[in-house]
Amino acid sequence: MSERKHGRGRLMTGVAAASVLWAGWGGWGCEAPLFDDSPDVARVDRSRLKGIDRRSLAEYLRPAPPAGEGAGEGAGSMEARIAASRARFEGAERSEVSLEECRLWALSNNLDIRVALVDPAVAGERVGEEAARFESLFTLNARWSDLNQPTSSTLASAQSQNLRVEPGVRVPLRTGGTASITLPWNQNENNNAFATLNPSYASDFEFSVSQPLLRGAGRRANLAALRIARYEEDAAWARTKVEVMRQLATVDRAYWGLYRAQRELEVAQQQFELATAQLESARRRERAGAVSEVEVIRAEAGAASRLEAIILAQNDVRTRQRELKRIVNRPGLALESPTVLVAATPPDPVEYGFDPGALVAVSLANRMELLELELKLAGDAASVALEKNQALPLFTLDYVYRVNGLGSSSQDAAKMARDGDFQDWEIGLNAEVPLGNERARSRVRQAILTRLARLSTKEARELSIRQEVLSAVDQMDAGWERIMAARQSVVLSTRAFQAEQRQFDLQRSTSTDVLDAAARLAEAQVAEVRAVVDYQIAQVDLAFATGTLLGQGKIEFEAVARPSHRGEAPAEEVRWGDGAGR
Repeated sequence: MSERKHGRGRLMTGVAAASVLWAGWGGWGCEAPLFDDSPDVARVDRSRLKGIDRRSLAEYLRPAPPAGEGAGEGAGSMEARIAASRARFEGAERSEVSLEECRLWALSNNLDIRVALVDPAVAGERVGEEAARFESLFTLNARWSDLNQPTSSTLASAQSQNLRVEPGVRVPLRTGGTASITLPWNQNENNNAFATLNPSYASDFEFSVSQPLLRGAGRRANLAALRIARYEEDAAWARTKVEVMRQLATVDRAYWGLYRAQRELEVAQQQFELATAQLESARRRERAGAVSEVEVIRAEAGAASRLEAIILAQNDVRTRQRELKRIVNRPGLALESPTVLVAATPPDPVEYGFDPGALVAVSLANRMELLELELKLAGDAASVALEKNQALPLFTLDYVYRVNGLGSSSQDAAKMARDGDFQDWEIGLNAEVPLGNERARSRVRQAILTRLARLSTKEARELSIRQEVLSAVDQMDAGWERIMAARQSVVLSTRAFQAEQRQFDLQRSTSTDVLDAAARLAEAQVAEVRAVVDYQIAQVDLAFATGTLLGQGKIEFEAVARPSHRGEAPAEEVRWGDGAGR
């Protein structure tokens, strides 16, 4: 017995050592979590957090031009400023882009859209996590004991060695219960002289079921978390759809903003050319003695003021195209890129006569914010039902059926179990009744109040959507009227400017009168451009308010691919419909 004892002791020591190595190396991968020597806390360099950068912005100035370059006598003259203004976009690569191209680039490259597309994938993994709660489990309980205890009777053993191995399968039931099948195997050896079988082997088959009857009972209660996770996944898709529409609307607004800035720059350049022509005309007349020198001075002042308008318009164009580059995030069009984007899609304003009531009904059916709230309300209803179930008393019915086998060897014990000569079963009832149960009742009331608050939020959101749609319709109607008025103003201002030019040629008006008429013409032209652009943006706002923006663009999308179970993150895969942006 002593040799067996030492042999089995060495065996169990080896098993324990192998278990430690298995845990250290990682039974399911190539990591070694037990022997991970990475630092417990990663600290940031403290100088980056507490240090103060004392450098001055003057250190980043451009190098001064060599002596004699750009610093001559005429460097500050109007001609030099005109040349510098015109050189801002000269030599830069020009790229004509359409609205459809910008939409497609944004759908493929916009970082906010990429982030939004991850949300449904994360929510889908939560659904998988909840569904995995009902996966079957393989269980294994192995125990070796070596006992050496004093005894007061020769009928009891003082020394014994016992090895018990119990593999099994546990199956969580969707009704809330648990079913288990185990195959306990036991080996016992002792120094009791009266033992009939020494060593003895036991090989059993055991089936057990534990089923709650009130709290935690039924599919409705046990699938509540899965239903809530599925509602949250659908809500994540709704939020993603809203974000995609919001980014597309942002693309459209940025595109039309760039178009407006470029048209205003053209107007400013046209006004400068008119002022320059007026200056040349005044100089010719002054040399001919037809007008006094003051007319030339007035014309020069008018040309100088137009130059400032060009500089401001050019800066606005740069700002707008930088905003569009940021949104579309196309490779090769970095924010620092000198490439000049030219909006090639012209506006096509058409008068629409919408039915506000019909649009409101469409918006209430299409807006993803309302759908998200409805899904949240469905999840709240499931939470209320779950909390009510958790407030019930706990009654659990347990049943065990067992087939026993015993023998002087493992084969004899297994044969007895297969013959089924010795069978037994157990049945029991466990109860747990809270005294007061106030905690569970409070959780029920919290769930109900959360649902009531969300119902009020849904009503408030509906009112907000109604307001958005009606305001967008009014904006469309007013926008069309603005376009008609602006076009009429441009026609009349053009005629007034031409009349002032004729009066100046007849020496019946001054350069100031001509320049004032040109300024009024520029204001009318800018007003027309802004009215047309605002009308285009109003259409975008109306499409967004009614939830039909994606449908107008014929856009479909899918979430990014989910990572594998090993944790590797594959490249993001976003698939857009064939008609994306068309």
